[in-house]
Amino acid sequence: MKKKILIYGVGPFGSLFAERLAEAGHSVFLLDHGERQQELKSFGIVIENTATGAQTVTHLPVVEQLAPEDHYDLVIVPMRKNRVYDIVPALAANKTVPTFLFMMNNAAGHEEFIESLGVERVMAGFPLPGGFKKGHVMHMLPVKENKPTVLPIGEVDGSITARTREVAAILDTMRGFRAEIRTDIDAWLKTHVAILVPTLAPALYACNSDLVHFAMTRDAQVLMKRALHEALLATKKAGVPITPPGIRLMDWVPEPLFVLAFSKADSSATLKNAVGHLRTARDEVEHLTNEFYAMIHPGHTPTPTMDQLTEYSFGFKDPLPAGSNNIPLRWGPVYGAVAGIAATVGLVVLLRRRNRSIGDE
Repeated sequence: MKKKILIYGVGPFGSLFAERLAEAGHSVFLLDHGERQQELKSFGIVIENTATGAQTVTHLPVVEQLAPEDHYDLVIVPMRKNRVYDIVPALAANKTVPTFLFMMNNAAGHEEFIESLGVERVMAGFPLPGGFKKGHVMHMLPVKENKPTVLPIGEVDGSITARTREVAAILDTMRGFRAEIRTDIDAWLKTHVAILVPTLAPALYACNSDLVHFAMTRDAQVLMKRALHEALLATKKAGVPITPPGIRLMDWVPEPLFVLAFSKADSSATLKNAVGHLRTARDEVEHLTNEFYAMIHPGHTPTPTMDQLTEYSFGFKDPLPAGSNNIPLRWGPVYGAVAGIAATVGLVVLLRRRNRSIGDE
């Protein structure tokens, strides 16, 4: 089942996918533009494991364009959403490629891609585990073979077809990865934007994209927590199911516990990776922020904290002072949880005593 595959957009994720697909025996070609194209020709794909520092180098053929007559069994497009529109005309001009797999953040849906390419040629997914570019080197979170990284993919109309299973099987050949076919990929992608773009991203920008600054700045963490609540509520009221449903657990965490967890953020490898990406991706964040606001507009949900925090994404506000803790924490849910636990324990004790008394009778 070896396939001819084009990676269109060879950033962090495209680099890792190309390396693993080639390793699995597929015929893999690379397409990028400008400086990145020259890097691929000069250095090949260079990937550094952020946990170990180990580097791998993979040399693969670099093509100049996707011509109308070029054939590939699969074209994977792991690009920033704001940049993909520039290449859609080239994709549409090609009539021989059966499947374009768009793997990116997306809060606007896939209608524009479908209009240009046809629903039968469009699939969606999200690239994981995380990475960022520094020079010609792609710094990637480790992919563990004993615990495969799950890649959510799906048809944009929610169906599961022979094509869906074939693409999943191709991705499954990558060492350390497992494809997860979802019938709700559109809602999954929109929920993913909701929990990151109007929340974590601006909170980090409010702290100069510095993780130590963020970890010691309670106000940024409080704003992020409150913006998360608004973003999830607005998403739901706009008619988008929160997917997967377990994401809502993040909203139920009491504010003091949420802040306590993020006060140790400077030790998180995942957040270090996020900061590395955000430092070079403000254009993507701005684009996705606008997409998210357009998505939630039909629900008319007030989002005052999210609006305040979002100003940091666009550079409209100066960063918060390091260590700022002027916003009082909301302890009510904690007290409520403690009272609820105490009431439950009291009820259990009462019922046991009642059962004993009935037994004694």
